[in-house]
Amino acid sequence: MNLNKVDLNLFIVFDAIYTEANLTRAGQIVGITQPAVSNALARLRETFNDPLFVRTAQGMVPTPMAQNIIGPVRNALQLLRVSVQESRTFNPAQANKVFRVSMTDLTEAVMLPPLFQRLRRLAPNVKIESMLAKRRETTKELAAGRLDFAMDVPLNTDPQVRHAKLLEDRYICAMRRGHPLARDKLSLEQYLGLSHIHISSRRSGLGLVDLALGKMGLQRKIALRSQHYLMATQVIEQTDMVVTVPERFARRHNLHQVDLPVDVAPLETHIYWHESTDQDPANRWMREQMIEIAQQVTAQQDKTD
Repeated sequence: MNLNKVDLNLFIVFDAIYTEANLTRAGQIVGITQPAVSNALARLRETFNDPLFVRTAQGMVPTPMAQNIIGPVRNALQLLRVSVQESRTFNPAQANKVFRVSMTDLTEAVMLPPLFQRLRRLAPNVKIESMLAKRRETTKELAAGRLDFAMDVPLNTDPQVRHAKLLEDRYICAMRRGHPLARDKLSLEQYLGLSHIHISSRRSGLGLVDLALGKMGLQRKIALRSQHYLMATQVIEQTDMVVTVPERFARRHNLHQVDLPVDVAPLETHIYWHESTDQDPANRWMREQMIEIAQQVTAQQDKTD
């Protein structure tokens, strides 16, 4: 007997025959024809190597084998019904779920503290696992369910991936307070003469400011390339190096900030999820929380501008 390949629909038919003791009525309950019921019963008999039901004047009478398995079959079907029903709803207060999110340390610093304040109140047993997936593998990770969300710049154009804008922030030049050039303005010549920290999760490649300078035939001096924003603050506090970062980051770490002497497009952060989870209640609830938190973060910054 090999139950690994048994169609679950056969057990639904089995339960209907057991309940009705009649193939025609069983088909009406399940929504299939009487010949289809007979075909399903034949497949079940082959699987269990047992007649399962014997035709009598009183109807289809279950064999001892059928009597032995009806309880487990009904329990399994009920468990399946409950699971399907739960998949259509999401109760955050009772949920015990892990959401896996790809994000940078900068996005973590902005999003996770207010998110966990909200989760403690609304969904105390919900957990977050944050990691940084490679950008080229994000779609595959979302499709496979190894990631629930990714937060990144708007570069993913795969039609299977949905996205919504979370945050936008302008770039500024940040330096330590007391820096020799910690004044109101910074000339392009002064900016190019400084030693810069470049933050990127990639091994190579340019930042938005480098692209803007490149269009002018210019290049800044990058003395340190790192993948972590938080590290940069410690280096800046002890040196005269500078870093071009989103304004929100500079404010959070009490760095002196100066407008860039070159026009650079603002940093956009989007939240991504796979189309297969678009209507999933848990996924929808969590991304709604993240979008609302991003809106609150933006509103708070607008008040201080």
